Amino acid sequence: MLSPEPPPLPALTRAEAEFIDCYLDVLDQVGRINPAHGGDTYGALRAAQALASRAAALRDALTLMHDRGESLLHRGTLTRTLRLLDGERRAGRIALPPATGS
Repeated sequence: MLSPEPPPLPALTRAEAEFIDCYLDVLDQVGRINPAHGGDTYGALRAAQALASRAAALRDALTLMHDRGESLLHRGTLTRTLRLLDGERRAGRIALPPATGS
């Protein structure tokens, strides 16, 4: 049985697509650093090192959007895109897990 094809991504400008990709890259790196999710210091160190370049790429994507006159972030379209690209799970990795009744 074939799994259903995911819905298509909303139409984005090239700069918006780069912004979303870079934003998710930053989330992924911060999630890898999050001490509340365990892991090891080497993995967190590598993620922290990568974070700087990912943040610079995010800045560059936003600068390009601004320079091209894209002054508004279209919340609805970008939110749909983030959801389709597993953004909720990826953003959840930066949060603290729920407190346990200890």
